[in-house]
Amino acid sequence: MATEGNIALRQRYDLLKGAEHHKNALIEELLRRLDELTEDFHQEKLDHARESHFNREVQLQEIQLRDELRKYKALMDRDAFILVLIDGDGMIFDDRLVQIGEAGGREAAGLLWNAVMDHFQTDTDLPSDVKIVTRIYANLKGLGDVCKRSGILTTSSAIEDFARGFTGSKQLFDFVDVGVGKDRADDKISEIFKLHLYDSHCRRILFGCSHDNGYARLLEDVPDKPIRDQITLLEGVPFERELFQLKSTYRTTRFEGLFRATKINVYNQQYPQPPGLPPPQVQLTAGLPPYQSPYQPGIARTISASPSAPLNPAAPTWASAAMTAPSQMASPPPTPQPTANVTKQVLRNRYGQRIDTIMSYDPNEVKRIKKLKMCNVHFLRGDCPYDPCTHDHFYKPNKNEMATLKYVSRMTPCKFGSECDDLKCIYGHRCPNDVEGKKDCRWGENCRFERELHGLDRAVVKTLKVGK
Repeated sequence: MATEGNIALRQRYDLLKGAEHHKNALIEELLRRLDELTEDFHQEKLDHARESHFNREVQLQEIQLRDELRKYKALMDRDAFILVLIDGDGMIFDDRLVQIGEAGGREAAGLLWNAVMDHFQTDTDLPSDVKIVTRIYANLKGLGDVCKRSGILTTSSAIEDFARGFTGSKQLFDFVDVGVGKDRADDKISEIFKLHLYDSHCRRILFGCSHDNGYARLLEDVPDKPIRDQITLLEGVPFERELFQLKSTYRTTRFEGLFRATKINVYNQQYPQPPGLPPPQVQLTAGLPPYQSPYQPGIARTISASPSAPLNPAAPTWASAAMTAPSQMASPPPTPQPTANVTKQVLRNRYGQRIDTIMSYDPNEVKRIKKLKMCNVHFLRGDCPYDPCTHDHFYKPNKNEMATLKYVSRMTPCKFGSECDDLKCIYGHRCPNDVEGKKDCRWGENCRFERELHGLDRAVVKTLKVGK
C-alpha cells in the first residue's frame, strides 16, 4: 500500500512540474511579446513625433503662403484696372456731346465711366475700388474737319475742345491725337492692346472697334480662352462681318446713346437706282443718323439721287475722307463718261437676273491681296471718289493679282443685287460661295448676301449692251 501511495504522489508531482513548465513558457512568451510591443510603441511614437513636426512645418508654411497671397492680392487689387480702349476714328461719341465742345467731353467721360462701372458691377472677381483707364486714339484734325463738313459741328476746332474736356475730366482718361497718317490709330491701339493683354493688373479690356475688320486679326491671335474671357467688344456702329463672326468667341456690349450707331456720311451721296424706277427724293439730315433724337438739332436738306451717280457700296467713315480738301468734299466727283467705241455687256439669265461669271481663286492669295489694301474702286473702276484715298493707288498689280482683286471686290454684295445695270459695277450680284440651285452657302445665316442671291441660274440668255 505504501508503494502505491508513493507512485500517486510522484504522478501528482510530475503533473505539477509540467504545469510549472507551461506556466513559465507562457510567462516568457508574454514577456517577449511585451518587448516587441514596447519597441513598436517607441517606433510609432518617434514616427508620430516626426509627423507632428512635419505637419507643424507644413502648417507654418501654409500660414506664411496665405499671408503672402493676401499681401499679393492686396497689391494686385490696389492697382487693378479695367482698360477701355477705343478707336476714335470710327467709334464716335453722340453728336449732341460733340457739339457742346469741352462741356460735352466732360459729360461724355462721366457717362462712359458710369456705363463701364454698371457693366462690371456684377463681376465678383473685381475689387470694389477697381480703376478705369481709358485711351481713345483718333486724328482730331481730320475728325473735326469731317464733322464740320457733314454738318455736325459749326467749327472744326470744337472737336479739340471736346477732347480737352474728356481728357481733363478724369486722371486716367486720355483722348489722344495721333495726327494725320494711315493706320496711326490702329497701330497704337494694337500695341497698347498687346502690352496689357497679359498684364496681371489689367483685369478686363473693353475694346471699341466695331467699325474696322482689321482688328479681327488682332483678336484672332489671342490663343488662351481665359484671356479671351477677360475681353469685351464694345459696339458703336454695327460690327463689321469678320468682327461679327467673333461674337461667339468674345463677350459684346453696347452703351445706348453714348456713341453713334451709324457712320458719318460725308458726301451724302445716294446709290444709283435700277432702270425704270424714278429718282427718289430722299430726306436727309446732314451729318446725322437716319433717325432724329429729340435733342439733336440738324439742318435738313433734300437731295435728288441720280441714277448715273457712281456706285458707293457703303457710306464712308470720316477717317476714309479725313484728309480730303474742303473743295473736294463739298460735292461728289463727276461721273466718268463711257469711253467711245467700247462695247460692254451685262450678262443675265432667263429670269432677268444679273449673272457674275464663276471665278477660281487661291484662298492664300485672297488673304495676301486683302493685306495689301489696294483701292478696289481705283484699280477696277478707275474713278475713285476719295482724294486722297486711304487705300493704295500706287501698287502695280500683275494680271493674276488683278483677277484676285476682282474676286475680293465681289465678296461685297452690290446694293441692287441681281437687278444692277451698272456696267462698271465691281461688287457681287450673287454669293461667290453658293451652289447653283441651293439657297444657302457655308456661311449660313451670317452670309453678307441675301438669300435670293444664292443658287441663281447661271445660264446666260440675254445681255445688255452699251457702246457706240
